[in-house]
Amino acid sequence: MTDGINKARILLTPPVKSENPWALLGAASLAAMAAVLMAGIVVLGPGVRIDEAVVSVEQTPY
Repeated sequence: MTDGINKARILLTPPVKSENPWALLGAASLAAMAAVLMAGIVVLGPGVRIDEAVVSVEQTPY
């Protein structure tokens, strides 16, 4: 009887997944890109102003 319980216990245990090195590389590259973007904003400084283009959506009468 204990043999059947041991077999069932083995079948019910989930398989252990190994870590994916690509996931670690993706997370590291995302963090590096965020750090570079934040550093770029800091280098520009508070005196730099980036003006956005103003788009006027006026309807002209025909």
